[in-house]
Amino acid sequence: MSDATNQLYWYSPDPRAIIPLKSYKIQKSLRPVINKKVFEVRYNTDFEQVMRYCSQPRQGDSDTWISEEIINAYTDLHKLGMAHSVETYIDNRLVGGVYGVSIGAVFFGESMFHLVPNASKVAFHYLVQTLKRNDYQLLDTQFMNDNVKRFGAVEIPKAAYLLQLKVALSEKTNFVEVDFNHIFT
Repeated sequence: MSDATNQLYWYSPDPRAIIPLKSYKIQKSLRPVINKKVFEVRYNTDFEQVMRYCSQPRQGDSDTWISEEIINAYTDLHKLGMAHSVETYIDNRLVGGVYGVSIGAVFFGESMFHLVPNASKVAFHYLVQTLKRNDYQLLDTQFMNDNVKRFGAVEIPKAAYLLQLKVALSEKTNFVEVDFNHIFT
């Protein structure tokens, strides 16, 4: 993370927020949106733009933790195949997305944005389905907030997190795109 002076910091919160992939359930209110196919969902089509939208200050805030240096570093990770985005589009216009880093069987979710209602929720749902299909073991969200709480995030002690992390990092998997014509809700 970076602060207002663009100084980069490494945060390792205790407790740590994760979203248990096995217990994730789609929100009832999201089912009709997905079933109506309001959004076209794509992978890694415009990773950098997803980050740029995520870097915009949230309503009521004037600061952001995503600096230009972070955008450049994550874009480099994306080019190396280690960082990924799931994006939602309406009429070929990017309207929502989520991005993060994949190492071993861990996905480190970083941030998400939406320009229209439900756009980021749909992207997140498809991210989770992709992770489940590809046998990921851990979805790390770092911090608890209302946004991740609605997706089933829980806090676990740092020691328990580090144990899960060690196991999941030793597993091999790939972030392979799922055929959305056969997606499961």
